[in-house]
Amino acid sequence: MRGMADFDTSWSIRVYYEDTDAGGVVFYANYLKFFERARTEWLRSLGIEQLQLARDTGMIFIVRATALDYLSPARLDDLVVVRSRIEHLGGATVEFLQEAWRDAPDGSSELLARGSIKIGCVSADTLRPGRIPANVRLAMQSAIVANKSVSVAAHAGSGAAAA
Repeated sequence: MRGMADFDTSWSIRVYYEDTDAGGVVFYANYLKFFERARTEWLRSLGIEQLQLARDTGMIFIVRATALDYLSPARLDDLVVVRSRIEHLGGATVEFLQEAWRDAPDGSSELLARGSIKIGCVSADTLRPGRIPANVRLAMQSAIVANKSVSVAAHAGSGAAAA
C-alpha cells in the first residue's frame, strides 16, 4: 500500500450535522459526495471546469462504478482529508483511488474509507461513451507524470506512452 504522500491531491472538508446519521457518524453514502467534490476540485486545479467542458465539447464525466471499504467512522466536526490519485487513464475512462483520512490536532491521521471510482466520459446529449477531450487528457497526463501515478493507456496521436 502506498503512503499518504504518494497521492496526487488532497481536499479537506469539515463534518457537519447534515453529514451524519442517527448514530452520530458520517452516513456511508456521504463519502461518495466527499470523493466527488475532491475529484471536481482536482479538475478545477488543472483548469478544467466541468460546465465549461460540457459547453465546449459536449462531453461530461459520469461515475460508472464504485467500490468502497469503510474502515473507521468520521464524526461531527472531524476534519476529513480526501486524498486522490489516478490509478489508470484510458481513452474514455479514468480510475481513481480515493481515501478519506481524519487528521487529528496532534498530527496523526486515521484512514476512514477507501474507494475505487471509475469515471466515464460520455456525450452530454446521448450519454454514449466518447474519448476524453485532448486538452483534458493532456492535463491529466501531466498531473500523473508529475505525481508518478500508476498507469496511463497510450492514446493514438497523443505521443503518450503507457507508464
